[in-house]
Amino acid sequence: MEINFDPWMSRTELLLGTEKLAILNRSHVLVAGLSGVGAYAAEQICRAGVGEMTIVDGDIVTETNKNRQLLALDSTLGQSKTEVIKQRLLDINPQLKLKTIDIYLKNEKIDDLLSQNYNYVVDAIDTLSPKFFFIMKCLEKNLPLVSSMGAGGKLDPMQIKVSDIYESHGCRLALHIRKRLRKRNILSGFKVVFSPEAVDKESLELITDVEHKRSNIGTIAYMPALFGCLCASVVIRDLISGK
Repeated sequence: MEINFDPWMSRTELLLGTEKLAILNRSHVLVAGLSGVGAYAAEQICRAGVGEMTIVDGDIVTETNKNRQLLALDSTLGQSKTEVIKQRLLDINPQLKLKTIDIYLKNEKIDDLLSQNYNYVVDAIDTLSPKFFFIMKCLEKNLPLVSSMGAGGKLDPMQIKVSDIYESHGCRLALHIRKRLRKRNILSGFKVVFSPEAVDKESLELITDVEHKRSNIGTIAYMPALFGCLCASVVIRDLISGK
């Protein structure tokens, strides 16, 4: 059966071929978290031709997001991140089957979210506890997963790596995830994007007046974007290779 894709996909089809682009078109990808990393991942996944996406975040765009987040503009301040990226993704691909969920992910909501099958899942959740619970639920359900570790406090893009979680090193967030996994006798099972670059303690500040956050860490524009693009690349390459 001959498949005719829209003209905007022609360069991707030229690179991947019709059959692999058709695999992407039939795939459903979940992106959890739409801040610095997740929004970039979601856009690249959309631009690659994935036909169905679910995107989740309960946050709004704030002024301090402007130094690094794809969605953060003066014109989008105060708006829901899911709504802003919904408009953007559908402007790229009007045929995209897109579900937006405007919630903060907590344990009971994660169970509901993962009750359906996805062909791939991107974890770009910022907070440790829901992030770990999300990872555990994905593993329990055998969902293909790529998880972003900490992009904050990093400057050198040449140190970013992709590996199994147990091959990660030099990243404090990855360390906490590995410790919690080890207590459950889980030693591998999903890919992470991480950087072993040392973080300057002066780039971290503790906060007490913001819900869902305990600290802020210094960031630079390009690092979360690169983490997001690498997450997207894992999704795309694994889907077309059948992994």
